Amino acid sequence: MKLRCRDQLLALDRVAVMGVINVTPDSFSDGGLWIDARAAIRHGLDMVAEGADILDVGGESTRPGAAPVPEREELRRVLPVVEGLAREVGVPISIDTRKPEVARRAIAAGASIVNETTGEGGDEAADGIAAESGAALVLMHSRGTPATMGRLTRYDDVVADVAGWLRARAARAEEAGVARECIAVDPGYGFAKDARQSLELLRGLDRIVELPYPVLVGTSRKSFIGKALDLPLDARLEGTAATVAWAVSRGAAIVRVHEVRPMVRVARMIEAIMSPEGL
Repeated sequence: MKLRCRDQLLALDRVAVMGVINVTPDSFSDGGLWIDARAAIRHGLDMVAEGADILDVGGESTRPGAAPVPEREELRRVLPVVEGLAREVGVPISIDTRKPEVARRAIAAGASIVNETTGEGGDEAADGIAAESGAALVLMHSRGTPATMGRLTRYDDVVADVAGWLRARAARAEEAGVARECIAVDPGYGFAKDARQSLELLRGLDRIVELPYPVLVGTSRKSFIGKALDLPLDARLEGTAATVAWAVSRGAAIVRVHEVRPMVRVARMIEAIMSPEGL
C-alpha cells in the first residue's frame, strides 16, 4: 500500500509515524510549546531525526471545547512553519485544518497532505483542493465542532457507523477527482466519541482496515487513555504505546503521535514480532 503526496510516494509497507506539531497556545497536551515558528521548526527537525515519516502541522486546537481561531490567525501560525520545514526536511508535511483556505495556502507553502478534520457536516471543499494539487487527503470522522462534539456521541454501532461514513466520504472524494492512491482515512478517536466508544473503535479496528484506503490512527495522549488508566496528560506515554502497538498489530498504516522516538520503536518491534522473517 502507498500514499501519494503530490510528487512524493509514501511507501506504507511498514507503519508510517506522523509527528504532531501544534502551533497553538491551547492544544490539549502541548499547547504553547511550539507557538514560536522557529521552535516549531526545530521540533520538526528533531522529530525527523527520531524517525518521523510525516510531520503534521496544526494551528487551531481541535480539543473538545476549544474556541475557533480566525482564518488570518491560523495562517499566521502555520505558514512560516510549513515553509520552514519544506525547506529543511524531505518527509511529507501535512496541514491539519478545518479551513479550505488554510489548506490551499499551506499546500502552496510546501505541504503535501491535507489532514481534513471537519468530519460529518464538512463542506468537502478540501476535495477540490486535493484533486487540483495532487496532495494526499486524510479524511477523519467527527461530528459538530470542538465546542459541540462532546454532545454528539450517539451511535447505533460506533464501528459500523464510522466505517460506513469513511467509505462513503472517501467515495465522494474520489468522485470529486481525488485519486484513490491519495486518500487515507481516520476513525477520529476522541472526536465525538466517549471513552468507551474510542476503546470499541480500537477493538473493531480490523473492520476499519478492510476499507480500500490506508488507515491513520491518532490516539496519542487522548482522554480515553487517561480515563482507562486514571492518569493525567503528562503520564500517558505507556498508554499511548499500548494503543500504538494494538493499532500496528491490527493493520493501521499510519500512527499519529506526539513522542516520535519511542513510538517508532514500538511500531518496529511489533512489526518484527509479526514478520515471518523476524529481525
